[in-house]
Amino acid sequence: MAENEDNPLKPRPAWEADFPHERVEATHVSRREFAKFLCLVSGGLAAGTAFVAVKDKLLPPHRIVGEQRVCRLGDVPVGGTRAFVVPGSTTPYILIHLESGEWRAYEQKCTHLSCAVFYKPGSDKIECPCHNGWFDARTGAVLQGPPPRPLPQLAVIVRGEEIFVAELGPQPA
Repeated sequence: MAENEDNPLKPRPAWEADFPHERVEATHVSRREFAKFLCLVSGGLAAGTAFVAVKDKLLPPHRIVGEQRVCRLGDVPVGGTRAFVVPGSTTPYILIHLESGEWRAYEQKCTHLSCAVFYKPGSDKIECPCHNGWFDARTGAVLQGPPPRPLPQLAVIVRGEEIFVAELGPQPA
């Protein structure tokens, strides 16, 4: 082992012999290296943003064609919910049987960061627990928190003892 420069009698640690760099040199980052790093990170962020924009334009969201069966009327009690996925899609939806007896169906992804949302029985509210976002269970409108827009809604059709969903027609402004 090499001897320590400060105290010639004390042996030098093994790691200093393996890595003989001065501490100041090891932590120094030149402006050029820092600028390269910033350019690399900025380029990566720009490429990721461009990918998302192109994907959004080239691959539009799945459209629901016609009416799709969800469940039987008795499968969801008053104040209860049922999660479902429309055939041919991977988007999760939630069917809500409100205390008033009305039915609502919404996309089960928060419009903020796509966290799963949950209905709070008795409150007429839908909660996003990730960032304390709240939606109106009757309209899907944002009540509080960071979500930027209402939950996408489906039309609920009750026919006999069966419940179906369909694309919601254009809403008046």
